[in-house]
Amino acid sequence: MNHSPDHRRLLADVLAGTSPAGFREALLGETLRLARRRRQWRQVQRGAAVMAALALVAGGVWWKLSGPAKAKLATGCLVVRTQPLSPAQIVTSQPLAANQHVASISCANVVLTASGGFREIGDDELLALAAPQVAALVRRGPHEAELIFVKPSDEAPGPQN
Repeated sequence: MNHSPDHRRLLADVLAGTSPAGFREALLGETLRLARRRRQWRQVQRGAAVMAALALVAGGVWWKLSGPAKAKLATGCLVVRTQPLSPAQIVTSQPLAANQHVASISCANVVLTASGGFREIGDDELLALAAPQVAALVRRGPHEAELIFVKPSDEAPGPQN
């Protein structure tokens, strides 16, 4: 705690209830000086905010007016002006009719499937369908399996000289 003589005198004046004649005037003067300083600081802040806003507006206007650097036309250049095309010059497309097909090759095989008449085959039937080639059925879970075609050793690629 700071025990300066001014603090002691102030405490004594407050407790005594009497104060010197100039004390009230000095106290009021100091309060008014601090209030003026606070008001001036607020005015400076407002002025700075207004100046910043004006600077931003001026910068935006300057940037908008300057725009991208305009290329100067060299002498002997021709300025070309464009205009919209007439409807006869515009290419449009029409959707194909339902019976028309477009194929990218000369002939296309169309595979049609019919619904119904299908049945689930077992493991033995699946391996019989792959009969010309050696195949193995690998189980991954109770209801999951994978069919793998195994190459015989005579077809396996070996080191080439």
